[in-house]
Amino acid sequence: MSTTELHGQVAIVTGGGLGIGKAVTQALVRRGAKVVIAARRIEVLKEAAAEIVTEIGGEVFPVAADTTDTASVMALAEAAAEIGQVSILVNGAAAPAGLVRNDVETADPEALLADLNTKVVGYFRCVKAVVPHMRAHGYGRIVNIGGLTGRSSHALSGMRNLAIVHMTKVLSDQLGPHGITVNTLHPGVVETEHIHELYAKNAAAEGITPQQVEQNFVNRTPIRRVLSADEVADAVCFLAAPGTGGITGESLGIDGGLTRGIFL
Repeated sequence: MSTTELHGQVAIVTGGGLGIGKAVTQALVRRGAKVVIAARRIEVLKEAAAEIVTEIGGEVFPVAADTTDTASVMALAEAAAEIGQVSILVNGAAAPAGLVRNDVETADPEALLADLNTKVVGYFRCVKAVVPHMRAHGYGRIVNIGGLTGRSSHALSGMRNLAIVHMTKVLSDQLGPHGITVNTLHPGVVETEHIHELYAKNAAAEGITPQQVEQNFVNRTPIRRVLSADEVADAVCFLAAPGTGGITGESLGIDGGLTRGIFL
């Protein structure tokens, strides 16, 4: 899909060098945005930026940033503002699947704190850094990447995704009067570089093969397949578009129907 609906806008994508973040970057570029991709490993970012520009064209700017460091995040926002009007933030920098997925007796409290610092407080740092730029223009789109563990009891790390939902709703109240929307997307099982690591971990715990773990996910999913990162990226772009200003404070599962709960 290629349009010009985001032409002239500057987007920041944290965790933009791999997986869902990379797919989001590609989708935003195809729609005309200039995209700043951020993560701690500059080499990964440079490689992703070069690949995307070669394949699609457009402008992608790799910036090393650590979302657990407030000064680093503020510097990221300032670097993006030098490129143009920062109007889109996609928060995605976090440990895939979470750091604490085991029983309470063996769970590491420091790992849990790291999960919360990176994904919850880290997202908050990024929002805090970009809001002055968005408010100055009376417009902004913020999309937080959550996770289905926030809707289940499968992993202690899921509490980070639950906290993001709360933060999303609070910020939507605060920022709505300034033309800024805030929403959360909860991806289901998505084909990325990291998903096969999760298959392997689950397989070892359950005494089955990684292929059986994947098939079990597929069997429980109404659409009977694993999602692609591009499908998540398209949903992000929908919420980041100018025409979706009436949607804010929402948390949407993009999971092929895997979530069985009913959310009013």
